[in-house]
Formats: sequence, structure tokens, C-alpha cells
Amino acid sequence: MKNILRHHKKVLIAVASVISLSSCQKTIELEPISNVGSDEYYKNFTEVSSALTGCYSGLHKPLYNEWQFTELRSDNSKQGVPNSSNVTNAELNALDMFNLNPFHERVYDYWLDTYNNVRAINYVLRSLGAKYENNEIIVGQGTAQMNADQKNKILGEALFLRAYHYFNLVRLYGSVFLISEPITPQQAKLMYRSSIQDIYNFIIADLKKANEVFPQGGFASITSADLGRANVWASKTLLAKVYLTLDRKPEAITLLNDVINNSGYGLVDSYADIFSISNEMNKEILFAVRYKGGGFGMGSPFANLFAPTGSGNAVVNNDGNGYNFPTDDFQLIYKAGDKRKEVTIANYTPEKPYVKKFLSQVALRYDAENDFPVLRFADVLLMKAEALGYDGSPNGESVQLINRVRERAGALDYGSNTDFTIKFYKYPATGPFALTDAETFRQALLNERRIELAFENQRYFDILRQPDATNILKQHFANEFDSHYSEIIPPISLATLQSNVTVQRLILPIPQKEIDKNDQIDIGQNDGYN
Repeated sequence: MKNILRHHKKVLIAVASVISLSSCQKTIELEPISNVGSDEYYKNFTEVSSALTGCYSGLHKPLYNEWQFTELRSDNSKQGVPNSSNVTNAELNALDMFNLNPFHERVYDYWLDTYNNVRAINYVLRSLGAKYENNEIIVGQGTAQMNADQKNKILGEALFLRAYHYFNLVRLYGSVFLISEPITPQQAKLMYRSSIQDIYNFIIADLKKANEVFPQGGFASITSADLGRANVWASKTLLAKVYLTLDRKPEAITLLNDVINNSGYGLVDSYADIFSISNEMNKEILFAVRYKGGGFGMGSPFANLFAPTGSGNAVVNNDGNGYNFPTDDFQLIYKAGDKRKEVTIANYTPEKPYVKKFLSQVALRYDAENDFPVLRFADVLLMKAEALGYDGSPNGESVQLINRVRERAGALDYGSNTDFTIKFYKYPATGPFALTDAETFRQALLNERRIELAFENQRYFDILRQPDATNILKQHFANEFDSHYSEIIPPISLATLQSNVTVQRLILPIPQKEIDKNDQIDIGQNDGYN
């Protein structure tokens, strides 16, 4: 069913044999298979394809912690036990309350896991003869022999994966290391961090080249062997999101129109069906990180991570960790009739809400079947609405794009004798609840993205694109203070909480371990963490 992961299982078995042969060593640091004699190893399509499969599985480690930076640091979730002083909850509080320091272990884990996979991807790209020069990708002969179609397909996928990683890195950390080819540890210690603009130029170059070389077939042409692999429509969607982040909206619109009109992707009829394990890689999913349950070591951890603590087997077998705890404000965001609520969150008890969007039953802890969506067609529609902006009409294209998403979620046509503030309706063309100006449109769109894409690691990035990002987060602390933050140990005042939210601290610190281990140059720390 999941060809990428089935194939990678064979790779894992080979690596496991290496581990067993090396067990006499106290500490074993295995190089990824793509790094072991890579010039010799990557001689043909089969070998490069195997290495690329490892890069897809390499998406799992960064994603394990990503919710902490994209949902916990937003107004969607919080650390669920405010009066706890254990180490894990203290780490989560530090992220949530914007008072973390550069020694934070999860900040380092995400950084390291991402760069490890970038390294593996760079070995794949080197075997294909791909180099980054003067803000573009140049492709030469390479060491691996294969036909042009095979090479273009693998090249597109590898470039997409690298761009995906760097897009997350630059949005979370700001100025980071631009590593476009395999380098030695000695070379790495002589590298300075690149500017944010240089990183974005790199991302754009990767995605432009991917768009150029990818096969151009639509959703209906995807073979079972390619389900879960990146394609031209995922690449165009990611590039559109990059342009939207950079406020290059006309370029984003061109790409989004192409995806909407020509990709063959679309909304599925039921919101629940998007996330069903019996309907994976459906026409709404442009790209997802894939998981495979069943004891292969490739299952999703999120069913157990997000299920409530102390629930035993009532929610999911082997209990839950209670992470990604929905805020009070988020629980109240749904109107009556919005079908997305029952798919997204539930309550084990009134005091224990939990995220259920990625929940399926497991035999082993942290071994669920659920894929994790990265790019969805609903996101495409809402991105286009954002890129267009308010077009002067409460019945214009921008509002209709929002209504298209709402209608799938159960929104009805609004009538003048109904209560818009309680029940779930599409935005009307006239009357007091019509979107009649740019600001009410912006707020409505941001709210729609919050509900539609809840807990899919989008919310914090959406907030960052807003002109009032710090105010949104400060208001979140005010909304949740009496019920949650007033009980934090050690105590913290609302004024202190809100003062933690600065423009500088909207990005994470550079991990202190990365700074300390460099004995050659000073790579510097992000402002606000010195």
C-alpha cells in the first residue's frame, strides 16, 4: 500500500545488520546509506532511487518535533499541565511562552534532524550532477547512469525535498547555513550563516528547476508506485507558498491558478475522508509525510503523542502523552454545523481535550498508520484568496474561494432570519455579516485557515505572515491567562508573558551546541537570544 515505505524497509534491514555487527562499540554513529562510498554506490537508477527513499523516511524525525514550533507557539495549543514542573513540560512551556534559551534540546533536535536529511539529499543530487551556482540549479552528467526521464523525476523529487526543508528552516530560524552539496566537518566549521534572502533564492532555484524537470501529468496519471512521492503540482504549490511568504503575490497567483485549473487535484466531498487511513493520498493531498504502522519502525507517533494522558486504551491503545493540548480559545472557534470539529478535536473528559485528526488505532505505541498532510488543495484555494486579497466585492472571487472551503465543511447559505454568530454559514453577499472591506476579509481568511488547517503545522507560519503577529500572540496569552497561564510553575504574570513576545523572538535561537562546537569561527546568535 505504501510503496516508498515498503522499499525503505529493505534498506532498514541492511542497516540493522550493520548495527548488530558494530554492537561492541559503546557509541555508534551510522552514516546514512547515501553517504557510504556514495561516489561508488550511486551508479544507476536503482541505487539512487533507494537512497531517495531514505530521504523520504528522513522526513519523519524533523516532523516528530515540528508541532512544538508551529502549533504550540501559536494560539492553537498549549502545554496541558500548567502546574507541572517535570523537565519535558518545562521544555514545552519555554517554547509556548517565548522564554526559551539557546540550549533548548528540541530546538537542537529539529535543526540536527533537518540538516542530516539535507545532507542525504545532497548526496542524491551530487550523483545526478546537480549544482547550485549563481542562484540557479545547473545539471551536468553526474555519477549515476540512467535515462533522461528517470533522472528528471528523481532530480525533481530531491530538489523538492531540499526546498521543503529549507523553507521550514528559514521560517523557524531565520539566517541558516546554505549547504548545497556534501561537505566535510572541517568545511562546515568555516561556513557562516547565509542571509534570509540568500536562503530564499536557494529555495526558489530548487523549486523552479523541479517544476521544469518534473513530468507534467495530473493526479489521474499518478501510478501506485508513485503515491506519496513529490510531483510537479506539489512543487508548484510549495513555490506559491514561498512567494506568498515573500509577498510576491502575482507570482503566487500564477502558480496557484495552474494547480487549480490543470492539476486534477481538488476537494474531496467529506472533510473526514481527507484524513482517513482508508483514503490516503486522495485527490486533496498534494504532498504528505507517509507513515506505515505494523511494527516496521515507520509508524506515526502522533496518535499516542496527542491522545490524553491517563486515558489508558479508551482513546488509543497504550495511552497518550497529552501533547498539543487545544487551547480554550480554539475549542470555542467552531460554529454549530461545522463538520470539521468532530474530525479535528474531541474531549476525553471536559478538562482533557485532544487532537484526533491523526488518530487511528495502534497495536504498538507510536505506530499509527496516519499520514501527515503537508500540502492540501484546500490550502491552495485559501492561499489564492490571500494572494488576491480583498477585491472590493463581498461576492468577489476571494470571498467565494473561502466559501468554497466552508461549503465542504457544511456551511449553508445565509438567510436574514438566521443567527450568523452561532450557526455555520457561507459569507453572504449583503447585510451585516458580508465581508465588505480588506480588514474584515483578512480576519475571516485567517480564521478560516486556522480551522481548516488546524494542527497541520500551518498556524504559526500563517500568523508570521500577518502585520500584527506579535499582537495575535499577546492576545492569546490574555485569553488563556486565567484558565491556564496563571497556574504555571514557577508563576509568571500576564505582563511578563506578553513582554516575551518580540519581533526578534518570533524566530528560534540558533542551537547553542551548534555555536559551541565550532572552534574555527563565530557563527553568531539570533537577536533576542544573546
